[in-house]
Amino acid sequence: MSRTLGGRLRAALIALGVASLALVAASPAVAAAGGPTTPTELFNGYRACSTDATAPTYVWGGDGVLIEGIPQDATPSTDNGLTVQYQVWPVADPTQTTTLSHTQDPTGFEAAVTVQSDSLTDGQTYAWQAQTVDGSASSAWSAPCYFAVDNTQPSAAPTVTSSNYPQGGWDQGGAPVQFTFGANGVADVAGYEFGWQSDLSVPVTAYIGDYGIPQPVDVYADTKDFVPATTLGGSATVSLIPPSGSGPMTLYVVSLDRAVNESTQSSYAFYVSSTGPTVTPPTPLPGFDKTARFTFTPNSGVQAASPVVSYTVQVNGGPSTQTVTVKAAKDGTAKLRVKLNGSTGTWLTVSSTSANGWVSDAGEWSTGSVDTTPTVSSDVYAENGTSGGVGVPGTFTFTPKQGKVASYTYSFNYGPAVTVKAGAKGVATINWTPTDDGFYDLNVYATTKDGLVLSAYDYYFSVN
Repeated sequence: MSRTLGGRLRAALIALGVASLALVAASPAVAAAGGPTTPTELFNGYRACSTDATAPTYVWGGDGVLIEGIPQDATPSTDNGLTVQYQVWPVADPTQTTTLSHTQDPTGFEAAVTVQSDSLTDGQTYAWQAQTVDGSASSAWSAPCYFAVDNTQPSAAPTVTSSNYPQGGWDQGGAPVQFTFGANGVADVAGYEFGWQSDLSVPVTAYIGDYGIPQPVDVYADTKDFVPATTLGGSATVSLIPPSGSGPMTLYVVSLDRAVNESTQSSYAFYVSSTGPTVTPPTPLPGFDKTARFTFTPNSGVQAASPVVSYTVQVNGGPSTQTVTVKAAKDGTAKLRVKLNGSTGTWLTVSSTSANGWVSDAGEWSTGSVDTTPTVSSDVYAENGTSGGVGVPGTFTFTPKQGKVASYTYSFNYGPAVTVKAGAKGVATINWTPTDDGFYDLNVYATTKDGLVLSAYDYYFSVN
């Protein structure tokens, strides 16, 4: 089931499990012996019945309004089920009563009828009541329920202001943004929806539970996206952490009336200067595959707004990307040992998290490009040259540029890979005799003693 509120599709999500007639005996509120009793679990527009004529339930009626209740009879007279009869009338003119019925209902399950939209007037309050009918026997009528039809979205977009982040301006960052939302003169604004994306989430007002019983949802229980107004037509304040630590930010806001109709959208744009920490490597910097001890220092403005309590560090370039969290000292600094084993270089991205929840943008550091390919030489077959010949043996020598190399893996023209052990100082020499003339590609990479695979090198040559 669905309805459109303020031009957007709203869905009451159905979570109705399989419920067979075998469950009837276990259904809630089964009537005692003695014939039909007044329906229970009364709802209108999937929202709970209000028995107070001065405080009706506000519903959207553009597709009609569903009214429903559970019929009760512990000893039904036939197997054809029960009938629930409804009477609906405008409070302003009780003589205009409409009778609606839902037949063949099993006891204990919601029986719904729709008050058609063409019989409803926007802004009008309606009353309704229900009774259970079993053959010629009828229960007493329920107490009247009251709902008010509201098909009109709030007539103006909300106002949005901030006390600490000026609209269109730059701010240091580090403190949550204090926003105030205003109804902009619209008297029936009940609350506000907000988010950092223009496509705001769809408010869900009800789920459907066992036996078809609606489970109304208070949208304002979701404090991440919604906030109630202090009074009807009043304002609301929120304290928000932006989704990223710096750069342009835009918050989008709509107001909601009592029927959860949405106004048109307002936006509030501002800018946050970089709040990233400083990443300081040791001096001198250790070589490849060595461990370096880094120091992380918080942005001064961030630290002043709220102490930094931890850092999230992503180490890139090694055998796998690693993400670690480092606890900060009282002064907001932290230290971390990192192995510089990226086969093409190692780089860090570091963001700080403050006690107030602020997450900074990333500070970065990099070794720069590192060449871990082996050096390849030959006594006969020169690189990028033509030499030797079919049946002419030659040697190829592999020498490391970086790391403690344990072995080399090589192949000629993408043929079978062969691994040879490195000797003293990580050097290895192989013997090779071509069986065909023409172009060759010798592909070689080294593996260190701790299992790190280094970058491959392609040695091109031709055989006479």
